[in-house]
Amino acid sequence: MTLRTPLVRLQAPESPAEVWLKLECLQVIGSFKIRGAANAIRGAPPGAIGGGVLTTSAGNMAQGVAWIAREEGVPATIVVPEHAPQTKLDAIGRLGGSVVKVPFERWWRAMEEGSYPGAGGYFVHPVMDDAVMAGNGTIALELVEDLEGIEAVLVPWGGGGLTTGIASALHELSPATRVLACEPETGAPLAASLAAGTATSVAYTPSFVDGAGGKALLPAMWERARPLLAGSVVVSLDEAAAAVRLLAERARVVAEGAGALAVAAALSGRAGEGRIVCVVSGGNIDASRLAAILEGTTPS
Repeated sequence: MTLRTPLVRLQAPESPAEVWLKLECLQVIGSFKIRGAANAIRGAPPGAIGGGVLTTSAGNMAQGVAWIAREEGVPATIVVPEHAPQTKLDAIGRLGGSVVKVPFERWWRAMEEGSYPGAGGYFVHPVMDDAVMAGNGTIALELVEDLEGIEAVLVPWGGGGLTTGIASALHELSPATRVLACEPETGAPLAASLAAGTATSVAYTPSFVDGAGGKALLPAMWERARPLLAGSVVVSLDEAAAAVRLLAERARVVAEGAGALAVAAALSGRAGEGRIVCVVSGGNIDASRLAAILEGTTPS
């Protein structure tokens, strides 16, 4: 079900680093989220998922939960923010999931509370579920086995479940490897919190980088991530779009905005030099946005 995804070298001589790509965009749902969804749902207590499963997601976790729910023969309900891209909503529908679209503020509250009134089923938190983070951490196991001398791993930060899962595993397996989060400039609460030394909210504007960034940190994830991370690199929308374009042109890889954040950070030089692995977390981008980026523009 989940793939051991390829780790390939990016030909980018203009970069100060030796850049490698962990291609999670090649997972069956086009995103790493299938790892955590499978681990959480298939590891649920006996009988727990009989009434279906429920999650809150902007799109990729939704697809992971819907895919595994379909495989298990149970219904899936997904609470999504109103700015979720149509490409991801269509994918949820193809997988048999039911969508509940709500304003962003209400969606964020459901994330914080880990529930949504009136929507039943076994709740799989897209970020704070230990089984989800453990599933995400299998990426780190593969990296350590596949490549020696990794100096840094760059990971897009949305809610923190991917970054924390990878960082927790690397802390045990390769403690010398730095882990850096990557956030869009349209909402970078982790960078602001690290600078302030305490969890800090920021202004947030939805953008084509819909799988990363936000207005605030989930408190539990701030406490988990703070001792594990070497920092956060904030990426502009122009840099993210340029990274999407470069991946398509040079590596023939389709990445969504969040999936290209790590590559943008590495190419900027702000993540340092040496051997760097960029987690290309997903490839579920609207065709119209991809077309605009390939033509040289930055979508909103």
